[in-house]
Amino acid sequence: MRLVTWNINSVRARLGHVDHFVETHNPDIICFQETKVTDNEFPLKAFTKLGFEHYAIAGQKSYNGVAIFSKIPFTKNDTPLWCGKDDKRHLSVTFENGTELHNFYVPAGGDIPDPEQNDKFAHKLSFMKEMTAWFAEKKKDDNKLILVGDLNVAPCENDVWSHKQLLKIVSHTPIEVAHLGDIMASHDWIDVMRHFVPEPERLYSWWSYRSRDWKKSNKGRRLDHVWITPALEGTPTAMMVDLEARDREKPSDHAPVIVDFDLAP
Repeated sequence: MRLVTWNINSVRARLGHVDHFVETHNPDIICFQETKVTDNEFPLKAFTKLGFEHYAIAGQKSYNGVAIFSKIPFTKNDTPLWCGKDDKRHLSVTFENGTELHNFYVPAGGDIPDPEQNDKFAHKLSFMKEMTAWFAEKKKDDNKLILVGDLNVAPCENDVWSHKQLLKIVSHTPIEVAHLGDIMASHDWIDVMRHFVPEPERLYSWWSYRSRDWKKSNKGRRLDHVWITPALEGTPTAMMVDLEARDREKPSDHAPVIVDFDLAP
């Protein structure tokens, strides 16, 4: 099973990128974040033509939005309204083999890392606290869960281009890293990307549009994640960040993350 997580930063603007990616990598499941389109305007036909007959979408105009497209049948699960907001940041589905997949788009948090001065940052921290409590309540030893998405936190020192310079920049502040650690501890999550690329090797999935030559400057951050619960330990067989997708004309600022699993359908 080949699973992809990709903050597409407007699915309608990048359908050509999706076509190329699917032709190149042949994924079984794609989880998108920041689709930026209402459900009634989602370009579903483009995905069914590519063989993704099963889908779950949750979108809104111009902002946020998550989607799951799959060649493998699944059942859509109910999900909570995080922080009481219906802002389309989470989808969950269950496959016939009992594996539960969660696709998240955690709030970015704005520019000021102070919840008293910045409501967006306060929202981000509250969202992450709710995730911790929710998964802790669901915790069972035999839970086969996969969590993917743009979590908007780069937790490790080498998940950012400069640990020292980004300590006060939203996405790598100590309080965000601590909250992400709490989420991971809530269900003993395993960081699949760092399993394949351990610290201290640098690992990024996002590069700002502000860099004229993103490859040369390489001022990246790892904001995109793939986690599994211990019941699925050993099932991931390969991982890559598709840098070619980030290098295409008018790309998303996020690169797709690809993980192969040895899982029966």
